[in-house]
Formats: sequence, structure tokens, C-alpha cells
Amino acid sequence: MDYKDYYKILGVEKSASQADIKKAYRALAKKYHPDKTKGDKAAEEKFKDISEAYEVLGDEQKRKQYNELGANWRQFQQGAGQYRGQPGGGFRGTRYEGDASDMFGGSGFSDFFEQFFGGGFAQQTGEFRGSRARAAKGQDYEGEMSITLEEAYNGTSRQLTVNGQQLRITTKPGVANEQVLRIKGKGGPAMGGGTPGDLYMRVQVQPHPGFERQGDDLHTRLNLDMYTAILGGEVQVNTLTGQIKLKIPAGTQNGKTLRLRGKGMPVYGKPDQYGDLYVKIEVQLPIHLSEEERSLMLQLRELHQRKAANV
Repeated sequence: MDYKDYYKILGVEKSASQADIKKAYRALAKKYHPDKTKGDKAAEEKFKDISEAYEVLGDEQKRKQYNELGANWRQFQQGAGQYRGQPGGGFRGTRYEGDASDMFGGSGFSDFFEQFFGGGFAQQTGEFRGSRARAAKGQDYEGEMSITLEEAYNGTSRQLTVNGQQLRITTKPGVANEQVLRIKGKGGPAMGGGTPGDLYMRVQVQPHPGFERQGDDLHTRLNLDMYTAILGGEVQVNTLTGQIKLKIPAGTQNGKTLRLRGKGMPVYGKPDQYGDLYVKIEVQLPIHLSEEERSLMLQLRELHQRKAANV
């Protein structure tokens, strides 16, 4: 049986914080998830190793026990179950009643995991017999839900099945891209009467062809004819709630940005507050001029040059 270096599997240092361990696990689990690597046996085994490593390092108690094993792990394998002069390898005083594998959820993991965090070690030392374990929290689940920008604006919901139970995940108006929603108690079941894990859903807001989101503000572009840019006027502008009129000041320059207050995204959790919509003007020059249009344009240029000369 080979030693499992869980820190190496997750690509973190032994001194890594719990937050760093969770971050590394999320990135690797997303990369090697079976839904993305269908049919790739090597990736499937990698995903199992990643899950096993996080099962241990993601739990402070199990991580502490794993760190205590260290280079002495073969002593446990050989049945002594003792190190640093302590019978039972430092697990003495742990209270558990029943099969030790229930405490750590060892089923389906490697022989190494089962030996030290499942039933193997307990059967050798007898440390878990006749007493009661501290209830362990169930494993947290993670998932993703993809929504449109319009759904992010209005709020939406998705239905999914977790542990055989139908759940409806609802987002409030203004939910952000990559925002993580926590659904308490809807993760993995707990062992020994503990608290169920939580479900964490990461929201992916799809890019929109007409708007770019920056925080609670929206940015868009407006193609404007030269005549309206010069003379001013009113034009129709798209928003996420329909078209509205935008007043164009006379002499509006190409590249100028106009702001429409309160026409951006809803502020998450504050239903009466909204960001702004910024409209960048892109002046479109006329092409394929008729002879009459060209003649008038030449006259306008001459008039403009005379005016400039007299200034």
C-alpha cells in the first residue's frame, strides 16, 4: 500500500491555510470533473484522488490526524498503531460507537484512506470501541448554474435534484457573475447524527451581445448619424427593460459617453437601487454621397473655413 501525499495531490504546501486548500480543491475538481472528462479514465482517477485529499485536508480534525501520521504511517500499517510513545497513535480519547468507517465516510476511497481514516486502524487499536464519536458535519457540495444577463437583472430560478430531493435555487435581482449562493443543509448527509453539509452554487452570467456589465453599471454603444451628432436630437436606446428616448446634445463628439441614471443593474439585496447605463456614441459618417449631397458638403466646408479664418 502506497503512502498518499494529499498536499502534493492538491498542489499546496503543508502550511497552507484551509482557505487555500479549498481554493486549490475547487480549481482541480472543476478541471477533472467527470462531466468534463467523460471517458478519460486517468482524469477519473485524478478526480478521485483530489476528492480523497480534500476529504482529509478540508477537515481540520482529519488534517491534524493526517499530519500526526507523517513518516510513521508504516508503523500503523504493520499493526503497531503507536508512535511518539502514545498507544493508539495519538487517537486515544476519541469517542466513537460502531464502525469507524462511518466516522470519516471512508467507503469508496483508497486503501490508504481506509487503513488510517476508515475501519482498518480502529480494528487494530480498538480505540473506537464502546464509546461515542463527536458528530461530524456532512460534506459540502458545489455546483454551477448558468443564467442570462436578463435573468440576472430580473432574478430567476433553477430546479435540480440533490440527494434524491428536488430543490429550487432562486437568485435575487442583481446577482453577480461568479457569485456563490449558499443553500444551508442541502449538501452531503452527516454521519453520526451531525449537521448536513451545505450546497454552494456558483452563478455564471453569460456574456450579452449588447451590454457589458461593470459592477452594477451597464455599458453599451450607440451608432449615431453625423447629422444628429451635429444638430442634436432624440434617438431610441435599448435597455434591459425596453427602449427609451435619449437626448443628444448638438455638437456631440465621436466617442462621447452619455449616462442614463438608474438604467443599469439592480443593486443586489437592495430592490430600490440601480446602477447607471453608459452609452458610448459612435458617429457614423455618410458614404456613397449623391452629387447634390457632395455639393452641399463642399459648401458647408467652405463656410466653415471662412468662419475659422475670421475668428
